[in-house]
Amino acid sequence: MPSSFDYAVVRVVPRVERGEFINAGVILFCLEQKFLEARIVVDEARLQALWPEIDLELVRRHLEAIPKVAAGDVSAGPIARLSLRERFHWLVSPRSTIIQVSPVHTGLCEEKPEAMLSELEKRLLWTRND
Repeated sequence: MPSSFDYAVVRVVPRVERGEFINAGVILFCLEQKFLEARIVVDEARLQALWPEIDLELVRRHLEAIPKVAAGDVSAGPIARLSLRERFHWLVSPRSTIIQVSPVHTGLCEEKPEAMLSELEKRLLWTRND
């Protein structure tokens, strides 16, 4: 039986005033299967092409926190102790910083949510192997 899911794309917006962004991650939430996971792919060369002075280490640290919060990793702080639903809504809440999230999209998956997340990662995140 298909399960409904919600997902959002994590974006890096190096210069907010320009509105240019690079997709850097995907967050997928499936309440029916008690699943919340985020995957991050950082293409440093593309980020530096948009903004040569970008602090890549700072961006990387902020992006690396997203999968930890999704997984409920205690090292991610008090947000990681929230319920799956609360963590998802916190992760996808609008921000006006360098790390932003797309609007939430919905879908149905016939398979396990992990497979759908892998498919979204493949379709939405640019990697050198593409």
